[in-house]
Amino acid sequence: MTKSETVKRYVLFIISLFFAALGVAFTKRGELGVSPISSVANVMSCKFDALSLGTWLIIWNGILIVGQIAILGKRFQPIQILQVPVSFLFGWFTDLGMWMVSFIPADRYPVRLIMVIVGVVILGFGISLSVIANVIMNSGEAFVKVVSDKLHKEFGNVKIAFDVFCVVLALVLSLLFFHFSIVGTREGTIISALLTGVVVKFFSGKLKQPLEVALKA
Repeated sequence: MTKSETVKRYVLFIISLFFAALGVAFTKRGELGVSPISSVANVMSCKFDALSLGTWLIIWNGILIVGQIAILGKRFQPIQILQVPVSFLFGWFTDLGMWMVSFIPADRYPVRLIMVIVGVVILGFGISLSVIANVIMNSGEAFVKVVSDKLHKEFGNVKIAFDVFCVVLALVLSLLFFHFSIVGTREGTIISALLTGVVVKFFSGKLKQPLEVALKA
C-alpha cells in the first residue's frame, strides 16, 4: 500500500466516524433508543447528564480498550492504541451531531420513528465507509474480534452475543437508576439492531468498487 493510499484510507475512515456518530445523534434525538453498542453509554448519559452522550461513549470505548488489553496482555499490538484517538473523535463527532440535530422538532412519535430510521441509514453508511477504508477497527468491533479469537468462535456469532449483552446491561442499569423503569433502550434499539447490518451491506455493495478505485488512484 502506497503512502498516498494509506493517507486516503485514514481520511475516509475519519469521514466514516463522522457519519456513524451523526447516525447515533439522529437515533438519540428520536429518544426511542440507540444502537446496541451505544445503549450503555446512552443510559449513563440519561442518568448522569452532567456528561454528554459523546463523553460517555468515550468512556465506554475506553472500557472496551482496557478489556482488550486485559484479554491479550503482552499480545496487545501497539498499533491498536490508535483506538484511543478514534474513540475521542467518535465522541466529539457525536456531540457535534447532537448539536446539529437539536434544531429538529421531535415531539411526535412518527417524527421520532423517522429520526431513528434516518439515523440507522446514516450509521450504516458510516460503518460501510469504515469497512471499505480498512485501516483500523473501532473499539467495539476490536473487542469482539479479540473475544472471538480467544474463544475460537465466529466473529458474527460473538458480535450478536456482544450486542445482546450491551442491551441487557443497558436495561439492568436503567432499572437500577430509574426506579425499575426502562429508559434509553426502546424499539429504536431493536430497529437499529435489525436494520444496520442490512444498510451496511447495501452501501458496501454500491460503494466498495468505486471507492477502492479512488483510493488506489
